Amino acid sequence: MPRSRIRILAPLAVLGLAAAAPLAAHAQGGAWPTKPIRIIVTFPPGGAPDTLARVLAEKWAPLGQPISVDNKPGAGGNIGADMAAKAAGDGHTLVIGTVGTHAINAALYEKMPYNHLKDFTPITFLASTPNLLVVNKSLPVSNVKELVELAKKQPLSFASSGSGTSIHLSGELFNTMAGVKMQHIPYKGRAQAIPDLLGGRVHLMFDNMPSSLPLVKSGELKGLAVTSAKRSPAAPNIPTIAESGLPGFEATSWFALLASPGVPRDVQMRINAETLKVMAMPDVKEKLAGLGLEIDTGTPDALTAKMQAETAKWAKVVKESGAKAD
Repeated sequence: MPRSRIRILAPLAVLGLAAAAPLAAHAQGGAWPTKPIRIIVTFPPGGAPDTLARVLAEKWAPLGQPISVDNKPGAGGNIGADMAAKAAGDGHTLVIGTVGTHAINAALYEKMPYNHLKDFTPITFLASTPNLLVVNKSLPVSNVKELVELAKKQPLSFASSGSGTSIHLSGELFNTMAGVKMQHIPYKGRAQAIPDLLGGRVHLMFDNMPSSLPLVKSGELKGLAVTSAKRSPAAPNIPTIAESGLPGFEATSWFALLASPGVPRDVQMRINAETLKVMAMPDVKEKLAGLGLEIDTGTPDALTAKMQAETAKWAKVVKESGAKAD
């Protein structure tokens, strides 16, 4: 980031030097961390939010404070997000926000325990990933067209990691656009959903790619399509749902870092800077790309704008699909 130049005229040299010190301090950010850091993950271990939290925890070790990753699943992520919303605003309680906790749930749940736009201090967008439409390997379909035909002939169910997740809403959007009525079966997390999918107790799932791609590669599940507008670099041979017969279909999972409300601006920017450093590390970029996560960091203001746009988008999907928090 280029340093701004301050031109000081001779008669104002003393005043200029006095002003320079606070400007430099602001550029470097506030004092952080000054005590242990807690990163709340609103889903069980094993998924993309958990992976991102643990990457940050590992790379922040040189900052000199203990860092804990605290998995608090439940209610589509609302339980963990609410804990972060009510924590002290000193920048030491962070949360990995998702498209569910910070966009979808506001429209899906009749009563929310927090305001996703007002009760947090935005830090930065982290990454996004398509969901991968995976089916039990015994299901007699090999593409989206065959799945739609089968869903019109017999009852099918799709699992999710919880109501309000992009995994849930991807299925509801699919129902609407394909003209089918597959039953939604919510779980407390993907770790609970995957065994039932592998065992055939549910038929399919629109899972986060980092979680499901290894199972497709091993042959344990069949991967039919990705939910993004374009094919994923992590799985270029798997088509999109849009190109597989449902033009215009697009639904991605995304993850962001937020803090409790009231964090001072200088501390907010310090956390932002430290996060961007981690996400730019070559080994981090390589690891996340291999999991199908596309890094896309930025400013706190850019994250706020993203959440506002996504809130409007998913509110429309919830209304049109008639989706409910099961």
